[in-house]
Amino acid sequence: MSGLQCLASENIWFDKPLYDEAEKCFYEGANGPPSKAKTALLPKGRQQRPRNRNSSSHAGGDQELVTRMKSMELENHTLHKVVAEMRAALQTLENRVATLEKSPAGVPSAKAAPVQATPVKQVQNGDDEDEDDDMDLFGSDDEDDEEAERLKQERLDAYAAKKSKKPALIAKSSLLLDVKPWDDETDMAKLEECVRSVQMEGLLWGASKLVPVGYGIKKLQITCVIEDDKVGTDMLEEEITKFEDFIQSIDVAAFNKI
Repeated sequence: MSGLQCLASENIWFDKPLYDEAEKCFYEGANGPPSKAKTALLPKGRQQRPRNRNSSSHAGGDQELVTRMKSMELENHTLHKVVAEMRAALQTLENRVATLEKSPAGVPSAKAAPVQATPVKQVQNGDDEDEDDDMDLFGSDDEDDEEAERLKQERLDAYAAKKSKKPALIAKSSLLLDVKPWDDETDMAKLEECVRSVQMEGLLWGASKLVPVGYGIKKLQITCVIEDDKVGTDMLEEEITKFEDFIQSIDVAAFNKI
């Protein structure tokens, strides 16, 4: 087989130099439109592709630039507004400071008048030496001491009188008594009536209730308040146990000071 026949049977890219040249021109002039010489090197079906790609990229870039410019204008407007508000606040603060700096200036002058009048009074007093000799410089202090002592004594007397009128505290105690009958046939209503019939100065009966003990027997549980100086627990138990027909025994279940 001859050499020409071998080349005819192989697939050879005879246009590769043209494509390499076109790629080189494309990268060299990517920021500008392709020249006619560069596009002429490409095949007819591929000549318009770079132009379409560049136009779309330029359109997208312009849109992004417009958006950024609008955003910067809005931000600039906001900054101008903030600066104006800060200037107004600063001006208000400067006015207040100026007012405060001016206001104390007149106060010392108003207070200076009595100070200047004092030496004049001293000069006038120095002219009359006879009056100074007759003046009792310590008499006013003695009078003030006597007045203070009198007021102190009056207050002490008033406090003592008030304290003497105050009633003394009365010591009291609260008792809880368990009163037990003889059996289950004892009339508990009559038993309670007998207990409450015990009356003496410093004794006050309270609430009561019946508490089961067992075998049908119930005990009377009753509260009372006594004055410690007038009523004793032994005295109270002795008076209650006098009702022997109804009461078997009495116990102090609870004893609390009030």
